[in-house]
Amino acid sequence: MHSTKQTNLLKLIGKCRANCNCHAPQLIEFSLSHGEGSLTSTGALSVTTGKYTGRSPNDKFFLRESKYSQDINWGDINQAMRKEHFDQLFDDVLNYLDGKELYIFDGYAGADPNYRLNLRVINELAWQNLFAHQLLVRPTDNELSTFSCDYHIICVPEFKAEPQKHGTNSEAVIAVNLDEKIIIVGGTSYAGEIKKAIFTLINFVLPKSNILSMHCSANVGRTNDDVALFFGLSGTGKTTLSADPDRRLIGDDEHGWSQDGIFNIEGGCYAKCIGLDPDDEPQIWNAIRFGSVLENVIVDETTREPDFSANDLTENTRSAYPIEYIPDSVIPGTAGHPGNIFFLTADAFGVLPPLAKLNNEQAMYHFLSGYTSKLAGTERGIKEPEATFSECFGAPFLPLPPLVYANMLGERINKHQSKVYLINTGWTGGPYGVGHRFKLAHTRALIKAALQGQLDDIPCRKDPIFGFDVPLMCPGVPESILTPRQTWQNPDDYDKQARRLALSFKENFKKFHKMSANILTASPAV
Repeated sequence: MHSTKQTNLLKLIGKCRANCNCHAPQLIEFSLSHGEGSLTSTGALSVTTGKYTGRSPNDKFFLRESKYSQDINWGDINQAMRKEHFDQLFDDVLNYLDGKELYIFDGYAGADPNYRLNLRVINELAWQNLFAHQLLVRPTDNELSTFSCDYHIICVPEFKAEPQKHGTNSEAVIAVNLDEKIIIVGGTSYAGEIKKAIFTLINFVLPKSNILSMHCSANVGRTNDDVALFFGLSGTGKTTLSADPDRRLIGDDEHGWSQDGIFNIEGGCYAKCIGLDPDDEPQIWNAIRFGSVLENVIVDETTREPDFSANDLTENTRSAYPIEYIPDSVIPGTAGHPGNIFFLTADAFGVLPPLAKLNNEQAMYHFLSGYTSKLAGTERGIKEPEATFSECFGAPFLPLPPLVYANMLGERINKHQSKVYLINTGWTGGPYGVGHRFKLAHTRALIKAALQGQLDDIPCRKDPIFGFDVPLMCPGVPESILTPRQTWQNPDDYDKQARRLALSFKENFKKFHKMSANILTASPAV
């Protein structure tokens, strides 16, 4: 049964020129004919997104006067919007769209039919509808014939919100109305806002059914019980490390963990392209072809060849493509319970080792800490890496308190005896600006060894500050980089940085009140 606003939205669609559930070639034709983008030499559709080339973290709102208001973890991330402001915003968006040509995609969030949400994405730009078509789970023709929408996502990048009128902070707005089951994404052309708005919705809905929603990538070996998860914020390596030619990709960014196992929430991938290299990341490189979308990648005007080394527009260049573009990916994206879990961090201090083993208490501590560095371009205003703590490695997308997700993860780790590792894909030999990033080949070798059980009986050293076990050797990895202090020219400088980072951990963790004493034992010793 539709709400009043959904009914008004349906009436609007009936008055507009609505292109419903188009296939990718049709949407590409629409986009090209309207001058939204151009084709590259590989056949991918290239677009630019204007001044918004990353997420706008200060512009997401939930309806304050909602029957779910007591569930929301209100604060700087989940800001409150008054009902009168949302009503005005909704009415103004509908008036803005009246008579326009629209593009509509009906599909699912969730590869497991038992737990998926039915979504309708309404776009004013054809290329953004192609993005939704490739990123979500696409229904079959039979499923479309009986499709009934649960949630509407209205995407109006060229509509500008007015702070005084709509209660926003800027012209950009992501407004979530859980009561009416409507999300408005306006004032920004960055397609990642659509993806993360849906993920925010998922992070509210799934835990209510005792399903853990996770900001992680996942792959599986040749048996369904050899599942690995890779948690991490954007730029830490989720997409790159899960796209492993020796394993099958389940998904690159968002998953659910039910009593049956894990499932991909999406039907596509959204990979960072800056510095993309065919030798290091052949699967992603080959996926950028007809049907894919390139965002803010510099393209040669004559040859139409993309330049993945260029950051003229942003460091946060992106490609969106359906998961079937990755050879031998798991479709539908479901698998068993994970035996190995990796927490990815890009440590800008150059302190953390490339791999550490975590016991259960340490796993909970580091999951709640979510330490990493915000990398350039991922959010507006980030020009170089900044150390940050993001609960559950996904705080910007979590509407519920972090302990809801952490407790669910801890229960599952204990039940299924999953091994947990901390992986540093950031700096070694010094902090950002002095040291250098770990080589991808070394990170891959460490993960491969962990997955194959080669690190189970390897001698370890106990880190004197963080307390976790660090292997002293690993096949294919120089022993020198496994102990970060040895990679610094001046070990005393390392000690100062390590102490500084440890104090940051302890200061950040003060916000978690009444924490279990067992988890607090994993706090750094400083």
